[in-house]
Amino acid sequence: MRADGGDLRQQRHFSRMMRNPWYADAVIYVLLVLAVVITIIPILNVLVHSISPVWVNDRYPLLLWPIEVTGEAYRYIFQTTTLLRAFLVSVFRTSVGTLCNVLVTLCAAYGATKYHVPGIRAFMILVVFTMLFSAGLVPFYILIRVLGLFDNYLVYILVGLVNAFNLVLMRNFILNLPRDLEESARIDGAGELTILFRIVMPLMKASIATIALFYAIGHWNDFWTPLLFVGDQRKWPLSLLLRSIIYIQDMTGLGMISQMLQRQQIINPENIQAATIIFATVPIALVYPFVQKYFTRGVLIGALKG
Repeated sequence: MRADGGDLRQQRHFSRMMRNPWYADAVIYVLLVLAVVITIIPILNVLVHSISPVWVNDRYPLLLWPIEVTGEAYRYIFQTTTLLRAFLVSVFRTSVGTLCNVLVTLCAAYGATKYHVPGIRAFMILVVFTMLFSAGLVPFYILIRVLGLFDNYLVYILVGLVNAFNLVLMRNFILNLPRDLEESARIDGAGELTILFRIVMPLMKASIATIALFYAIGHWNDFWTPLLFVGDQRKWPLSLLLRSIIYIQDMTGLGMISQMLQRQQIINPENIQAATIIFATVPIALVYPFVQKYFTRGVLIGALKG
């Protein structure tokens, strides 16, 4: 009895030790709050400066609450054809590019699960190899030049058409699906495309939403591809134009109006920069709430089996 009682007390003591003490949870919450504050302060500062007049921007470099509100910067942005054209290019690239990315990745991932197909294992080895090593920028530049994709909208779609990590993630998700579904469909006479699009794909909403979010954010934020391969400014996406405005201070197509507004003390380039940042951030940020419920589930399920 004593031994049993002693073992029971030891188990209870060990159980109490394994529980997180109250101060551990407090530390975690404090760190999370600090992370949120550090993340929000720069965004809030840019937002306030985008709606502030010139004298506020000159006097207060860091401002978290508007002293005086004006919408001149946003009115100027929506009246500027250069920014609106870049926005439409970004929308086109993100929507069409994401659709092509998800479709090709889904087909490749489904094919990579068929171990009876000759060369599938070698194919997966090559896919993983590209995650670790690359040929470099110069061969990549030569390849794009040989393909004739300079100043071509297709460069936004074909470059990075399939991401190796996303392919592996979606393949692992497909491997977790019951094989009985595919076998039953084949007995009923269904082909591979029918099985993929009518049986497998409806079961992969979480994974597809996660992969689509990864691709969409990559397309929207990418400025490196147009910087290297697109010289025509009319085909620039919003990300490259934003980089040009902020870092190079190249107000091409905006300069004359900007100088006039600055002389009138209505708006200055800092207002334009801040408003452009918000203008470029809000559309892609609005996408996340719609796929948030699928995001964690899609990543975790896709990482369970390799």
